[in-house]
Amino acid sequence: AGAFNEMTAFNNLSQTTEEMLPRINELGGTASYNHYPWGWAWAGNTPFRRWKREVYRGGCTDNMIIHWPAGIKSGGQLRKQYAHSIDLMPTVLELLNIHPPEMIKGVIQSPVQGVSFAETINNQDVPSKHITQYYEMFGCRAIDHDGWRAVCGWPGPDYIEGKARGHKAGDEITPEILAELDAKCWELYNIKNDPAETKNLAAENPDKLKELISLWWTEAEKYNVLPLDGSMLMRFKAARPKLSEKLKTDNTFYPGLSVVPLAGTPAVYNRPHTITAELEIPEGGAEGVIIAHGGVAGGYTLFVQENRLHYVHNYLGIEEFELVSDTDMPAGKVSAEFHFMPTGLPDMKEGRGAPGRAKLVINGKTAGKMKLPHTVPFTFGIEGLSCGYDYADSVSKKYRPPFTFTGKINSVRVEVSGELIKDIVLAVNEIFSRQ
Repeated sequence: AGAFNEMTAFNNLSQTTEEMLPRINELGGTASYNHYPWGWAWAGNTPFRRWKREVYRGGCTDNMIIHWPAGIKSGGQLRKQYAHSIDLMPTVLELLNIHPPEMIKGVIQSPVQGVSFAETINNQDVPSKHITQYYEMFGCRAIDHDGWRAVCGWPGPDYIEGKARGHKAGDEITPEILAELDAKCWELYNIKNDPAETKNLAAENPDKLKELISLWWTEAEKYNVLPLDGSMLMRFKAARPKLSEKLKTDNTFYPGLSVVPLAGTPAVYNRPHTITAELEIPEGGAEGVIIAHGGVAGGYTLFVQENRLHYVHNYLGIEEFELVSDTDMPAGKVSAEFHFMPTGLPDMKEGRGAPGRAKLVINGKTAGKMKLPHTVPFTFGIEGLSCGYDYADSVSKKYRPPFTFTGKINSVRVEVSGELIKDIVLAVNEIFSRQ
């Protein structure tokens, strides 16, 4: 069915076609963050098979346009030589006549992989220098070699056949499963004659298939692909370097800065947190966004409108929970705060984050309270955080972005406490959301 808001899937919330149909006329507009279903993904990859996250040609074939008026003698031509993304760097180095250093600050550099295709830019008849290329992604494997292509999908050629074999995407590939895959699941295509992988020639050319399977293993060992791992959960559960632990719990932002990328935003999900803004309000008042995190697909925003302090929590583009102060914002130096305290656990399986109590405080005095029945459980999406304005899509329908703050913001501090309640399946989804 696809999704009206792609972030629902990354937060484990499934919407039916019936739930989305009333908003069909909004698809593609500023209120949507739509994601089309597999069928359209395959159609968009025509004539190739399958889609992103797999290694059939629909998942790893891209167009490339080269624009270089000073160096390209002819224009508007196509090139059919094979090239891979790892060939870009050696090509640019050759065109600029740069030889990469073997050592930097005493550290021996890894050799540049890939081969230059610079010669093809002004000569469409030269043969490709890149003859062999392996592929691997989440257990899916393929190899291109001299016009032939072998593919072994995981959990199978498609999810239905994988399920029939007792496998699903993300499962661990055991030695027994690997033996089964290598014996029964490899496919073979002559992509010189059949670039769209429409005719599997494995049964007709067993020797060629064995040759390519053996070559895949050789390349995989050479380029450190092994051990083969299809278990997405284990991959993403592994600890990775972070910019700062403090960055996640105590954060101070200032106006005028560029948007803070997703990886640098505070993880407020399902945790007690406080936003404290030190403001200066001129006589006659001010308005605009103090801080905004996320966008139309989900997030929160603290802003001033009609001389009142507002907080809006956007639950995945489905609901907006708004808290408005019961007093006006005074002129002069003002400390404006938002507090959230969870009152229950999140329901990760149903895509609902922790419920809680919300409170607005102005100059130390409570200015409004409300209960949030649920919140976004895991991720607001990829837009990041902005201070003093709302970057790109608006978090709330209450204003139009950027809705820049007209007073003065001295600082906005976001403090997070308590242990982050997470779900490993949603963690994988969140990582996919960045792709």
